[in-house]
Amino acid sequence: MLALAAGFAYLAVRSGDPVYTFYEWMSPARFHQYDRLIRVVAAEHHLDPMLVKAVVWRESRFDPRKHGTHGERGLMQVSEKAASEWARENKITTFQVDQLFDPKTNLEAGTWYLHRAFERWAAQSDPAPFALAEYNAGASRAERWSGGSTTDIPVKQFLHNIDFPGTRKYVDSIIERYQFYQRRGQM
Repeated sequence: MLALAAGFAYLAVRSGDPVYTFYEWMSPARFHQYDRLIRVVAAEHHLDPMLVKAVVWRESRFDPRKHGTHGERGLMQVSEKAASEWARENKITTFQVDQLFDPKTNLEAGTWYLHRAFERWAAQSDPAPFALAEYNAGASRAERWSGGSTTDIPVKQFLHNIDFPGTRKYVDSIIERYQFYQRRGQM
């Protein structure tokens, strides 16, 4: 038993996030129950599933019933406004905001919205920080932080321009989590 604990401790430290690894080991279903669905929906929207999972981790810690402080709902904490845009764009006339508590619906709307942000920032060498800032704070704020341009803005400068500490921390934490999943080579 001691050897097993020592082995786990070694792997947890090597993972780069021992606390997460511990919780994942203790309750694997919670941290992996949406992996298949994330992979499918991310592929439909041309996003890396590890990035989508990092957003889910940051937004809800995998709780599909989570309510946000500004009315966001579900795994990706999708706002009513963003969900309405998604439903309108996809011609879903029967959409009701409480459907955002359904993991598939939430992931569909959230990845659609995130993909749209990636498209806006596609000319950047690394569009992820820009798209994540937009996902968190909205397109108009992300455009303000970029100086009104969607091309040739150094990431460092863009992150420096973010005057919402919460958004800057949000972007950093998702990129960190994304890199964690990439290092592990699996979701």
